[in-house]
Amino acid sequence: MINDVLVKPLAGVVPASDTPAAIRDRPGGSAANQAAWMAHLGAAVTFAGRVGARDVGYHRRELARVGVRAHLAVDPAADTGSIVIMVAPDGERTMFTDRGANQRLQQEDLPACLLDEADVLHLTGYTFCEPPLLEVALWLLEQARSRDLAVTVDPGSAAFLARMEPGAFLRWTEGAAVCFPNRDEAAVLVGDADAVTMASRLASHYGVVALKLGSAGCMLAVAGQAPVRIPAVHVQAVQDTTGAGDAFCGAFMSRWLAGGPAPPAADLVGAAEFAARIAASVVTRFGARPPG
Repeated sequence: MINDVLVKPLAGVVPASDTPAAIRDRPGGSAANQAAWMAHLGAAVTFAGRVGARDVGYHRRELARVGVRAHLAVDPAADTGSIVIMVAPDGERTMFTDRGANQRLQQEDLPACLLDEADVLHLTGYTFCEPPLLEVALWLLEQARSRDLAVTVDPGSAAFLARMEPGAFLRWTEGAAVCFPNRDEAAVLVGDADAVTMASRLASHYGVVALKLGSAGCMLAVAGQAPVRIPAVHVQAVQDTTGAGDAFCGAFMSRWLAGGPAPPAADLVGAAEFAARIAASVVTRFGARPPG
């Protein structure tokens, strides 16, 4: 669970002085954003995370607003994680991250009964990036596999993946039903190459790969089949790309879950096309969550 602070300069940045800017506070966090979009689009979702005491009511309300059932552990000492997001004129962003309570998630915060009625466990790569959190992620994977649950993963951050032992993330998440990397994350995982090659390489590890390519759309890959390019949806003006990948993931998941555990290829393409439309709607405004 994260508090986003979005900063978009309204004029050229003036070093060592004042720059007029639009500044907005928004609820954030990759996994929470994905859960919000899944629930907004009709899936039954439970989100589990850790939050600072003064923000717990706010985040519960924001998740409930879109239909997410929230299981939030309250940290008595650490504040909720925060990200200051500097948004460039073209909508691209640079993030300054203090993970706060987010990084203090413990196994005790996640009772195994949360998985009892689940069909899928979804994890982001942020859960794998530090030793204490890694233990939680590996325990969750073990729990899911013992229940024969599908697992889906979003690698989450090229910078954090690059700090891991080479090959470790692929080894931990091998066999996941769907993986949602972006171009930079895929390059860290399987080597920098063209999108077709990266998607094909990743498809040897996962059931389905939806390689997010920003304004170039998506590359959808299944092992043994030629990858399919899904075009992006054109928008007139990009305001803020924050959360577009999360929206894509949540939208794809909502359609994929509705199609059963092994939807046909045409349904996967339809899910990716739907996800591209939802992602395009996000970049036209501030913030990563569904409107309303």
